[in-house]
Amino acid sequence: MMKRRKARELILKTLFQQDFRTESLDELIEETAFDDDYVLDVLKGIEAHRAEIDQFIAEKAAGWKLERLVSVDRNILRIAIYEILHRQDIPPEVAINEAVELAKKFSTAHSPVFINGILDRIWKEHQDAGRVA
Repeated sequence: MMKRRKARELILKTLFQQDFRTESLDELIEETAFDDDYVLDVLKGIEAHRAEIDQFIAEKAAGWKLERLVSVDRNILRIAIYEILHRQDIPPEVAINEAVELAKKFSTAHSPVFINGILDRIWKEHQDAGRVA
């Protein structure tokens, strides 16, 4: 089993490729021959929930259209939002911290703060919704 941080980097690279290539996610997965259950679950989960995840990003990225976000940032957000909303085995704080670390490594100097702010708002709203339900 691959370490989660390395797995997230692989997921990010795959989502980034998907933004710029014509192959489907399934073709990219087959081409890369992933054998890690976590990587496959997150990639397929993001694909299955992309509309919901992208809606969260669009709502929280005030003043930014989804398409105008840097591809790396958009995909880091997709990974973390999927983990926050759909992976009960990952504490939201960990998902947010890992997203910020990915941004520090792969994106711009401003990205970690931007990503942290969006994810923090989504997590707080998700917590509040959970308490009401």
